[in-house]
Amino acid sequence: MRIVLLLSAWLLSFAAVAAPNDVATLDRSTWPEQLGNPTLFDVASRAEILMFARVLLDVDAMDEVALKQYLGLRSVNMAAVDALRARLWQRLLSSYNFAQRSCELDASFCYLVEDMGTLKEEAGRFQLDDNSYYIKWAEPSRIFHTHYRDELLRKAALFPQVSSEVERFGDYERNGEQMNDRLFLLTFDSGANVAPDNTPWLTEYLRKSNMNGTFFVLGKDIQARLADRSVNDLQALYSRQCVGVQGWEFRSHSFWQDWQDSVRRSVDLVKGKLPENFVPLFRPPQGQRRGDAQSFFRTQGLQVALWDIDPQDSANRLKPEQSAQRALTLMLLWRHGVINFNAKQDAVKTALPWLIAQTAQSGIGWEDCQDAFR
Repeated sequence: MRIVLLLSAWLLSFAAVAAPNDVATLDRSTWPEQLGNPTLFDVASRAEILMFARVLLDVDAMDEVALKQYLGLRSVNMAAVDALRARLWQRLLSSYNFAQRSCELDASFCYLVEDMGTLKEEAGRFQLDDNSYYIKWAEPSRIFHTHYRDELLRKAALFPQVSSEVERFGDYERNGEQMNDRLFLLTFDSGANVAPDNTPWLTEYLRKSNMNGTFFVLGKDIQARLADRSVNDLQALYSRQCVGVQGWEFRSHSFWQDWQDSVRRSVDLVKGKLPENFVPLFRPPQGQRRGDAQSFFRTQGLQVALWDIDPQDSANRLKPEQSAQRALTLMLLWRHGVINFNAKQDAVKTALPWLIAQTAQSGIGWEDCQDAFR
């Protein structure tokens, strides 16, 4: 009993220390232009890239002692933090190179960026004049990217003790970093919950929009649906969509002794009942999984499906419009990636249509779920 009490106290202490800061969100109405064509998408993209580069530069030289103090953590995985910072800079440079291709059509936020050195130089100088057309956006954007930067730093600092989507354990794990410019994949966690669940609304909305997405389901929820509905009803629900698994239960797959059985049982059930929709993907609940699982997933013919763009809609921490605006800002920043909505939250019924409407003329594309992660 004493050991249990000590362990519980340690876990509570760790949770308190590791608690996240404010979730990053940005009111897109502070940006004065609609994303009415691909060039205007690029203008907004360049602005977000430069602002994130500016705040990333502020923590670029922080060592372990400084990061512990800044993040409020007792320990920091510096190898993971260094890897994250290097990867973020590479993605920023790549994104800016794509975004500046339209500079001849609109020179806003266009600077001579040829390599990493010049990107950091421009980031260090980046500041808007008080009479700038975009001045109302500048400070809210700086705050957004500061919070977002800190979200990523905190996750990297705790990795792999607390595993998350911030880092991959190997090539068998996939996110959206390798996708083509302007291409995004819609994914939905916690699909097939008996109640509450927005899967019927989502799949019908996507079909009417001639779109699709990947729904990650729990084995026990599929089993519960089949208890009072037919297989044909289930197949009709997911018609023209893709279905992966999140395991049998929504719980961390990091320390669960039966995690392998959780994955296998879910795959067998979904593959058997939804053979036309099943895709060999496992989405770890909350991104938590083991780092030594490569051989298991390769044996099972599965890939671990992570994400790059999180609307933060799973815990009702943001209002629906805030989730949508956060997702759009990250789409502008990274220019491609995997978006992770939660099918259990009603916010998705507001956030998804808003996001699609806002980007309808922007020149982006939506990846077909059958082609994703190949």
